[in-house]
Amino acid sequence: MKIINAKTLNCPGPVLKTRAAIEVYKPEELSVIVDNEPARQNVCCFLESNNYQTSVQEEDKDFVITGKLVKQPLQSEKWRPLEIEEKKIMVMCATDRIGFGDDDLGIKLMTSFIKTLKEMGPELWQLIFVNNGVKLTIEGSEVLPTLQDYANNGLNILVCGTCLNHFGLLEQKRVGKTTNMLDIVIAMELADKVINI
Repeated sequence: MKIINAKTLNCPGPVLKTRAAIEVYKPEELSVIVDNEPARQNVCCFLESNNYQTSVQEEDKDFVITGKLVKQPLQSEKWRPLEIEEKKIMVMCATDRIGFGDDDLGIKLMTSFIKTLKEMGPELWQLIFVNNGVKLTIEGSEVLPTLQDYANNGLNILVCGTCLNHFGLLEQKRVGKTTNMLDIVIAMELADKVINI
């Protein structure tokens, strides 16, 4: 079994180290050791998107993620890039408000923006939240019902795990898939257009 020590690595270090090991060794079974919850979620997501069945054990303050390669692709709900023919627009929200000057107005504008995104139709492909934007995905957010409705209708919503962890909000996230910078960069590369808010 290939053992990968990814402790102390910042996002997306654990995923990159895991990907490199898979590319070089092509292991049927591997263990990845990480020391924080976002890394645990990100590595599990990555392994499952590459046809590994995962299990996790906690050892002291570390997580040991075991992945076993399966013959048939897993029917995972985790995000992975899809090749589709229609135009793909990615919207990245790095804040929970729009503009500067009046915070209350900025929050109202962001709420209106999120609720109006549906007008993009099927071209809206990814909605990604980073930095202060992750606060829109947590319990109590005014736009949470709208985001949950989008997710239930098939929109890929990705939420930065490092950002959630930084703000102490990892357990309060109620919509989207916890992600890492590698997934975000891949999404930007695949998108036909990226809109930054």
